[in-house]
Order: sequence, then structure tokens, then C-alpha cells
Amino acid sequence: MLRMHCVQLCYNVSDPGMEDMLYRVESVRHFSGIRLEKVSDETMILNFRHLLERQGLGRVLFEIIKEYLAEQGLMLKKGAVMDASIIAVPSSTKNRKRERDSEMKQTKKRNQWHFGMKLYIGVDDQSGLVHSLASTAANVHDMIASERLLHGEEVCV
Repeated sequence: MLRMHCVQLCYNVSDPGMEDMLYRVESVRHFSGIRLEKVSDETMILNFRHLLERQGLGRVLFEIIKEYLAEQGLMLKKGAVMDASIIAVPSSTKNRKRERDSEMKQTKKRNQWHFGMKLYIGVDDQSGLVHSLASTAANVHDMIASERLLHGEEVCV
């Protein structure tokens, strides 16, 4: 629950938004130590946040994290969130010329092979609005597409 609260502070996420983020974003679930079938509902997240606020621990925790990061030479800033999704298609998919589409490739995710493309979104961490989209073959590394998602006004990513 404490890690979920840190995500809320860093990304300015509401309680219902945090529940939704836990369902949609695997990296947030992993960071929070939560399996998909055990996602906390927004009421539990709200109650935990209120407990921290009543005790004045939310901001104290945030300052401790910032100090720790500073000791490591890192800084916590606002920025953009990027996410990639695999768009899987049957491996026998053919184009109009009856050939396999050259943009479709294979990739491995969690020891399972997928054939298709990746769709990337860039989201403003303040408003939650999507500001950019990109697509690549499934075998392209996510860092390659990340450059196309930036609009140039980010403080950090």
C-alpha cells in the first residue's frame, strides 16, 4: 500500500485512477508488489491515504524518498508516462499481395511468443491526457519508440 501511495504522489494519480492504473500498467503492479487478482479497490486505497494524511506521514515519506534519491544522484521531477502494448495478430496474416506483412514481427514477453506490432502512447503525467502515439514492429526495443513519444516540453520521463 505504501508503494501505491508513492506512485500516487509521483504521478498525481487519484484513488480511482490508482485502482485503474493497477489493472492497466504491469510495471506499477510489479513495483507495488501486487498480483492482478489481488488489486486493491479504490476504497482501500482511499482509506490508506487518509490514514497517512491523518498522521502527517504522506509528505514525510515523499521527502525521505527524495532525499534517498538525491544521495544516489537522482532527482524526482514531473514528466511523461509511456506505455507499450503488443497488438497480436495470427502469424499467418497476409497482406493484399498474399505476402506476410513486413511490419509484423515476433517478440517474446514473459516466456511467451507474440506476432504483431507494438503500440506506444505518451501520456502527460499531470493531466493524464495522451499527447503522442507511435507504432513499431513487435521486435523493436521500447527505447527506440520512446524518442518519438516525447514532445520536447517534458521535465523528465
